Amino acid sequence: MTDETNALAVALFSEILTADQLLRNRLSRVLPKGMEISHFSVLNHLVFVGGERSPAQLANTFHVTRGAMTNTLAKLEWAGYVHIRPDWDDARRKMVAISPAGRRARDQAISSIAPLINRVVGELGLERVRATLPVLRDLRIQLEDE
Repeated sequence: MTDETNALAVALFSEILTADQLLRNRLSRVLPKGMEISHFSVLNHLVFVGGERSPAQLANTFHVTRGAMTNTLAKLEWAGYVHIRPDWDDARRKMVAISPAGRRARDQAISSIAPLINRVVGELGLERVRATLPVLRDLRIQLEDE
């Protein structure tokens, strides 16, 4: 790896990590009281997929340990945002579905974060965002494969 390539790689990852931290801080401040980013992410995913998922599938999707996902799901279940039931085909597994209250909480969270993310996208410009998305997607896919 050349010095130029190394410097470029370090700069890219430094920008991504800093942007991630800043975005997480801002989102945490505007999410509804008591909702964490991990809670919103799981609820949003369950709305997007439109069906049940096992805790293991969710852990894999979010690249976290099963223990971390179990902790998040326990908090979501306690809040009434998800229903967790036994898998009828395999009693060792459980299945998770979003509840009507979870859908409302997710919708409220979207309403809370929409002004922030729309402002940021507007300031960057739609064309720059469109041009950036494929690069970020390819980076994510490459990192997932490793």
